[in-house]
Amino acid sequence: MTYRVIALDLDGTLLTPQKTILPESLAALQRARELGVKVVIVTGRHHVAIHPFYQALALDTPAICCNGTYLYDYHAKKVLASDPLRPEQASQLIELLAIHNVHGLMYVDDAMLYQETTGHVLRAENWAKSLPESQRPVFHHVHSLREAVHQVESIWKFALTDQDTVKLQNFTRVVEQELGLACEWSWHDQVDVAQSGNSKGNRLAQWVESQGLSMSQVMAFGDNFNDLSMLESAGLGVAMGNADEAIKARADLVIGTNLETGIAATLYQHLL
Repeated sequence: MTYRVIALDLDGTLLTPQKTILPESLAALQRARELGVKVVIVTGRHHVAIHPFYQALALDTPAICCNGTYLYDYHAKKVLASDPLRPEQASQLIELLAIHNVHGLMYVDDAMLYQETTGHVLRAENWAKSLPESQRPVFHHVHSLREAVHQVESIWKFALTDQDTVKLQNFTRVVEQELGLACEWSWHDQVDVAQSGNSKGNRLAQWVESQGLSMSQVMAFGDNFNDLSMLESAGLGVAMGNADEAIKARADLVIGTNLETGIAATLYQHLL
């Protein structure tokens, strides 16, 4: 099989726990691009939160953001395709968040909005402060998410976090049953809520087809449940060694952790 696309999740996959890219990965991916292979970021992150990685990889491809909610062209600075939440859906979700005392970060337009300062928000803001100003993602504290819903153009997703993961699991079931929205775990204590039908795999397949290619020509790397849709539909789905056992069981190949050079080794073995 000749792979023509490399699809990369960021957190827990391409990125180390310190949010850096291993030099071995950078070198192998650069070599792949020199050979004409397309490298694409497929992430749960907002496009404003991937600047340093997109620039480090020197990409020319659009980025798939918020678990497939939208396709973003960095060079033209515009959204190419999207399926955001409708304002009424976001309002209903915010009502449920209040009832169940769950905190959410709302991803919109070119920023992330929060009402309550959670640990997740603090960690993200601290990381942002470590970056050059031109690469910092935008966080805004708002008095009311309910009001903010009607003051933005697009609502990409909600990121819900809680130390009580059982509480989050139960809340996820409520959201799925009452609102019919897509809920995917993107971290051990984070559930992302987006428009039904959105997934990394679906958006990636759409983009790959637009390039005149097929998913059988894709090598995809991921580590969490929101990566399964692309790992299972790719020609080669690669799970990281730090992934949950349930993810590893459904991947074609399992490599080392995101602290090891498995991504580079896999590219040299199967592609370069």
